Formats: sequence, C-alpha cells, structure tokens
Amino acid sequence: MKSYRLIILLAISAIIFPGCEKTVHFTIDEQAPKLVVEGTIETGKAPVFILSNSLDYFSEITPQLLDSSFVRNADIRISNGTLTHRLKEYAVSNQVATLYYYSVDSSDLATAFVGEMGKTYSADILVEGKHYLANTTIPVLAKKVDSLWWKPSPNNPDTTKSVLMARVTDPPGFGNYIRYFTSTNGGSFFPGLNSVFDDQIVDGTTYDIEVEKGVDRNATIDFNEYSFFTRGDTVVLKFTNIDKVTFDFWRTMEYNYGSIGSPFSSPTKVLGNISNGALGYFGGYSAQYKSLVIPR
Repeated sequence: MKSYRLIILLAISAIIFPGCEKTVHFTIDEQAPKLVVEGTIETGKAPVFILSNSLDYFSEITPQLLDSSFVRNADIRISNGTLTHRLKEYAVSNQVATLYYYSVDSSDLATAFVGEMGKTYSADILVEGKHYLANTTIPVLAKKVDSLWWKPSPNNPDTTKSVLMARVTDPPGFGNYIRYFTSTNGGSFFPGLNSVFDDQIVDGTTYDIEVEKGVDRNATIDFNEYSFFTRGDTVVLKFTNIDKVTFDFWRTMEYNYGSIGSPFSSPTKVLGNISNGALGYFGGYSAQYKSLVIPR
C-alpha cells in the first residue's frame, strides 16, 4: 500500500511541479596552439624527437591536418654532459601522411652519441625564437625480467588464447619505475594499456605477473580480447627502467586516456617535463628484451 501511495505522490508532483528545461550555451575559449614534444633516448640508440602543435579539441583529424601539425625547421640540441649534438630533421612518408622527426645528423657524427645507462641528458629546443628545455636520466637496468612463460587463458572458451607470464626481480629500495612494450610476430612494439608501474608494493621482491599484450591506440580495441596472445605467436617483451619524470608523464597520460568519456572520472593534469608551457616529455629508457615462442 505504501508503494502505491509513493507512486501517486510522485505522479502528482510531476504534474504540479513539472521539470524545467533550459538550454545552456557554452562559449569555448580558443587557445593558441602549444608546442607538443615527444623526445626519447634509449640505451644503445640515438635520440629521437617529434615536434607538433596541439590541435583544437573538436578538430577532425585528417591527413592534411596531421601533416600541417608537425613543427618543421626546429633547432634541437641534446647534450650528455660532454658532447652537444644538433639533431637533423628527417621525413618518412606512407600512403596516409608524412611523419617528420629529428635525430642524429648522419653528416656530422663527431658530436653524435647514443644512450647510456646512468647518464643524464638535456635538450634545448628552439622554435620560432622560443627556447624549451628538458632533462632526463637513463637509469641503470636494476629491475629485470628473469623469465617468461605462457599458460592457457583461464575461463576462456577460446582454447587458442593464452596469457604471457613474467618473473620479475625488484631490487631493495623504492624508486624503481618501469614501462613495458610487446611485439608479436615481428610487428611493432606497442605499450600495454597500462604500461607503467612503480615498486610501492613489490619493493625488494621477486614476483610473478601477467603481461598483457601491447595495444595500438590508433586502432579499435576489443576490451574483451586485447590482453591475450594466440597459440603460435612469437612474442618479444621490451622491459624498460625509466626515471620518475617519465613514469609520471605516462601514468597521468594513461589515466586520462582510460577515463575519456567517463562521467565519474576526475580531471588529471598530464605531468610533462618541457619548460616554457610546452606539452609532452623527454624521457630516457634502459631496455631489456626477452622473447618467447608460444607453441601451437
């Protein structure tokens, strides 16, 4: 009886106090494009930088817009504390667009260098009269993968699916940060959907953990299947030690990526390390590679 009274009261309220609707108009401020930097240096490899201008939130991405977003003719100088090298601009084209990037000038190798563990690097980027500075360190490869193995995907009716497992040793002392990538059957290395981890819980231990398959964020992701490998796959795990600056950038970037569209998420600022108001990061990676063939 009480439930009927409640329904009647709600109906009467709806008639006496009808819902009010009001059209709300938002005026979105136009922001000047900001410089976006993606700079990396890895053990045994040359530094690579990609520069672009930020795009409007509501922009429709087209090959023409993508081409025009790259920042050309920048002056980028990177130092390892002993040598300072000016990077050269290169272009790589495919059927969709042209990618512009900066790396070691092959015509001037006297001051060129590759990444080394334990060294700190600085970058000075000059674009249209403005300097942008950043620093990073390639840590010593202290946290390592001891072994890889596979096992059938639990509770999965598809018997061709498997999961990759890794045994990892974390040295004593907090502050060991990692980022991982996987390559399948000779393909590109893609980071995991959540690719960065600290050692707050696992400090000083050896532990077993599932390694989810890396994902191409430019493709459609099947969230029911993305993490599994397939019987017959050849998998290469790229396991990198990174500094806290690189960890913080990808931690906040991946949190924002994962919360897009969620009405319950809190906005999080992506933490970069480029000065003068630029977006992005310059990060160092100390890399270890492990491979495994999953039998059919």
